[in-house]
Amino acid sequence: MYMMMYMAKALRTQIYLTPEQRRALDVRARSEDRTMADLVREAIDRFLGTPADPRTALDATFGALPGMSVPNRGEWERG
Repeated sequence: MYMMMYMAKALRTQIYLTPEQRRALDVRARSEDRTMADLVREAIDRFLGTPADPRTALDATFGALPGMSVPNRGEWERG
């Protein structure tokens, strides 16, 4: 999906990465079955504050605190 959104109006851009950055991007791209360009575009969108799809954000955080216990209202301290 991300690829289709960008490729119709994408501009080729060259950037320079340190060897460590390139290795880390390669590892992440392989582990997520994505392209390096896709990861770079996502990072730029986040940096620029482009709003994310709410479903993506919910999916990424669902179950983040599975052991969390919430006290019932009768146990709340008020003061």
